[in-house]
Amino acid sequence: MNDASDSSVPLPTPSIRGLVGDGTHLGLFDYLQKILNAQVYDVAHESALDRAAKLSARVGNNVWLKREDSQQVFSFKLRGAYNKMAQLDATQLARGVICASAGNHAQGVALAASHLGCQATIVMPKTTPKLKIDAVLALGGQVELCGESYSDAYQHATQLSKQNEMTFVHPFDDPDVIAGQGTIAMEILRQHQKPIHAIFVAIGGGGMISGVAAYIKAVRPKIKVIGVQTTDSDAMLQSVKQGKRVQLADVGLFSDGTAVKQVGEETFRITRALVDDFVVVDTDAVCAAIKDVFEDTRSILEPAGALSVAGLKQYVAKHQLRNESLVAVTCGANMNFDRLRFVAERAEVGEEREALFAVTIPEQRGSFKRLCELIGPRAVTEFNYRISESNQAHVFVGLAVSNRDEAEQTAELLRSHGFATINLTGDELSKLHLRHLVGGHSKLASDERIFRFVFPERPGALMRFLAAMPSDWNISLFHYRSQGSDYGRILIGLQIPSDATTALADFSRTIDYPFVEETDNPVYQLFLG
Repeated sequence: MNDASDSSVPLPTPSIRGLVGDGTHLGLFDYLQKILNAQVYDVAHESALDRAAKLSARVGNNVWLKREDSQQVFSFKLRGAYNKMAQLDATQLARGVICASAGNHAQGVALAASHLGCQATIVMPKTTPKLKIDAVLALGGQVELCGESYSDAYQHATQLSKQNEMTFVHPFDDPDVIAGQGTIAMEILRQHQKPIHAIFVAIGGGGMISGVAAYIKAVRPKIKVIGVQTTDSDAMLQSVKQGKRVQLADVGLFSDGTAVKQVGEETFRITRALVDDFVVVDTDAVCAAIKDVFEDTRSILEPAGALSVAGLKQYVAKHQLRNESLVAVTCGANMNFDRLRFVAERAEVGEEREALFAVTIPEQRGSFKRLCELIGPRAVTEFNYRISESNQAHVFVGLAVSNRDEAEQTAELLRSHGFATINLTGDELSKLHLRHLVGGHSKLASDERIFRFVFPERPGALMRFLAAMPSDWNISLFHYRSQGSDYGRILIGLQIPSDATTALADFSRTIDYPFVEETDNPVYQLFLG
């Protein structure tokens, strides 16, 4: 394994001999048999394997997209759900099935149940948007809302499963579910009989990559199977590194379809044994991949659906591959339309077409003109400036660039001409908030500390925050911008006593909203502090 091996913890070398049956667990060829006999085509169709002509030209390889986003529920999840449920006998079907999900698995189970004539109960967190609830109801599922998180819904679903003798349909950690997802790989090899260098697969809980890897390694083991995760939801990679399942304290929420804190026992066993490599990508790379697929297909993927494409591009760049055949499984397209504004904005950074800078200029006549002369013919994407009371001013600048190297070269150019410059291209505070704020230093904001919070997008979330906040704290800055997601990202300035460390810890536990303190970020110090 290469991409993730920069870590101080080496990754084990996968081997098909590592997946053996022992009476409790299935071996590699047990899975091959299950995949060959999987029942998925009552609800799923053999999705197309389309060549992405524009992306292929850009990366210098033949890129093929396995279009699972075109399934009836716009996701691969119905394969595993139906295969699991098709194994149930009449008595089990009569008792019904149950699952916990707020996303694509919920729709897959509901659709499968409607075809099999049984009742499906879908337990969803109370925070689930109405759009997703309505999608499940439209497929005939019965929705029960419980708790604030997936974990709460999962616990309630397992309790109901035992109480009512309903079959629990796990989203990933079940051999029949894994086998159903493995039919994706069976189709790829049937559709593309020429050599394939690698297949890229998104990883959440690990069901899809386990099925794909089992089939590929049993039939054409020389093909690399490469898992892709986001930098803030990499439970599988961390688990493989440590040789045991790891539970993450928090997960990133942009790619909500892969936001899993702990992977399954069986999926970990299979992935550790069979997957060749891992790639981790950031939000900007995922947004750029969504744009890539749109330009080739005119289809809009959800973030999890575009992970494989983002990973493919990053892997190609690192290993300098040329003229290879590469397959990316585009696994979902349940995209909230309102998120497209955010995706479009961040895709430019992810494509390395935009760079952001903080530039300090003398507060004197002619300095602004000198800065513009240095910028020269480059296209300006953003320019924020406000006069300062001091002898210096700080300018927030966005420029069109061809690659990330050019961003740093531009920063060096400005520095060499006496303009103190910080390259902000990778700074989340800048990309999420600062570029949308107008203002500057406030003399009233003494003892201010700055935080980036993640709020659930539901009524009452802000009031819960305010009600839990100690009465001697004051809000000095507040910036929120809807991104069409289930969660909102909010920048908050708080004036809190210097001895409030314990109170801050108690407050964060009470509200349970993820946050990052940005008080020491130079961007805050320059533009807001």
